[in-house]
Amino acid sequence: MGRVKYSSSDGNDCSGVGQELMQLVSRASTIKIQEERKVRLTDPDLFETPFLFMNGHNDFVLTEPELASLRKYLSHGGFFFASGCCTSPGFPKAWRREFSRIFPGEQVKPIPYDHLIYRSFYKIDRIRCLHEQRNIQLEGIFYEGNLVAVMCEDGLCCAFSANNTCNVGKGVSPEDGQKLTLNIAVYALTH
Repeated sequence: MGRVKYSSSDGNDCSGVGQELMQLVSRASTIKIQEERKVRLTDPDLFETPFLFMNGHNDFVLTEPELASLRKYLSHGGFFFASGCCTSPGFPKAWRREFSRIFPGEQVKPIPYDHLIYRSFYKIDRIRCLHEQRNIQLEGIFYEGNLVAVMCEDGLCCAFSANNTCNVGKGVSPEDGQKLTLNIAVYALTH
């Protein structure tokens, strides 16, 4: 699993999240993740890492070389999972903008609840937001009809890693967060 260093981020936002993600997947499934590597989007190691994870709090901008490398990575079978930290709005807004630049004509869009990602391990019909009257919905980018990158703006990493303590009753519940994260990882590693 690759933990992405991007823009000015060294990949340490909520530093325990990567380790928690690996443990969650290894505990609940037969998929064993060997290690967490910190990689830049322009590193050659990127192409030896089938699953990338990125999280953050703030706005960021990807360089043209990062976008070109990510385009190649995603179009050749790589998968990208991102989570905004602590329900901060800057990161999800930047992720939507930057990931919509990867493939011409492809925009980040909501992933409907009938998509396989919501049934790849647990059957998830809806996930309710803890602080607003709405469903939490993953967003993603597709390449040639295949989901290649997914993002949750609602502090998903905080829910499965920090037991939602940094979200203070916002975003995703810890139980739903673990289920949704496991679905994402299983989907990514089996499709």
